[in-house]
Amino acid sequence: MTITIVGHGYVGLVTACVFADFGNKVWVIGHTEEKIDRLKKGDPIIYEPGLKELLEKNLKSDRIHFTTDYQKPAAESEIIFITVGTPPKADGEADLSAVFEVSHKIAKNLRREFTVVSCKSTVPVDTNKKIEQILLKEKPDNVEIAVASCPEFLREGTGLHDTLNPDRIVIGSNSKKAIGLLLDLHEPLNGKRVITDLASAELIKYTSNSILATKISFANLISFFCEKTGADAETVLDAVGFDHRIGRIFMDPGVGYGGSCFPKDVKALLQTGKNLGINVNFLQAVEDINEQAKINIIQKIKKFSPGKKIALWGLSFKPNTDDIRFAPSIYIIENLVKNNFIIKAYDQIASKNIERIFGKQIELVQNPYEAVKNADALVIVTEWNEFKQADLMKVKKLMKHPVIFDGRNIYEPANMKKLGFKYFSTGRKTIL
Repeated sequence: MTITIVGHGYVGLVTACVFADFGNKVWVIGHTEEKIDRLKKGDPIIYEPGLKELLEKNLKSDRIHFTTDYQKPAAESEIIFITVGTPPKADGEADLSAVFEVSHKIAKNLRREFTVVSCKSTVPVDTNKKIEQILLKEKPDNVEIAVASCPEFLREGTGLHDTLNPDRIVIGSNSKKAIGLLLDLHEPLNGKRVITDLASAELIKYTSNSILATKISFANLISFFCEKTGADAETVLDAVGFDHRIGRIFMDPGVGYGGSCFPKDVKALLQTGKNLGINVNFLQAVEDINEQAKINIIQKIKKFSPGKKIALWGLSFKPNTDDIRFAPSIYIIENLVKNNFIIKAYDQIASKNIERIFGKQIELVQNPYEAVKNADALVIVTEWNEFKQADLMKVKKLMKHPVIFDGRNIYEPANMKKLGFKYFSTGRKTIL
């Protein structure tokens, strides 16, 4: 099969490489020549474990092709996927301008007798109907199209694994022919097939991300109770998570969720609900608690740090990615800098992205131990594996004061007490 992916971010490029690896001819359309040139040379631009190797393999096999031109890809492809970004506007509503812009370009270049245009971008209900209106209005008269919604559920950092091992494949469309083609394309993949209408497919993605965000905010809410009462959040949530109806996954207290999905999708569903006249106080609470989780760690640092020199471990919103969109680290850095703290930060992947935002306002170093030299306190923001078994005695010797604010609960309080640290975690007893 010949397919086209419009967009080469985390979703687009991972999807393109996986389908190319199954033997399909895959076109990837981008916006800038500079990025397309890098992709042609095997540089994936983004960081995702295993992606560079898979990209290079399929470039070598001549199964994946990159361009800024819509003409040939749109004319050849049986299926065209839209995977461009839908960032939030000021009011939280999803910005769909890129989705509609590429829809116009696709429509004008369609040439096959029948083409499926499937949106993988996370979009509010009824967006695919608007895409269909654009296509029907602007396509050549002799071309038949069908629109589908085929949301993705990959997690950054495990994108290849999640794409190859999906829990479910959701296909929403009113066209049996489109559903058939999409089922054929996804045939090599396991996972439950969910065949539904456009609106349901669109809402499934928002619902999925919002419930996961809710679990994180709920865990943080319980951690607030624990800190006030002396209870231990990890013990409480472990015990609750043993109930198979609830589960422990995504119930981890910390400095809040970030990334390209949860923040914008909760905001977008909030705004959609308001537009529809639905009471969305529940979702508003999810977002408010997430903000409070970030505020809490700032308050702890201001109150308990013995000085202004702060070491920061972790900048990406989660491990195994360089993505800093809505990352808690940005909020933390902005607030500490505003309060005249001096920051030395380390992240094995995301430093360059943070540098584009803060420039010389903070110092970026090449290893975690350089960051803690003469520091008054260490703040752990991202739970990278290399931090979990760091040489803490070395850390203690390098620091001016042995104080750690652990925003991800990666250490055991009893061990930190034994090592002689003042240790502030989330929802657990403080070690003084």
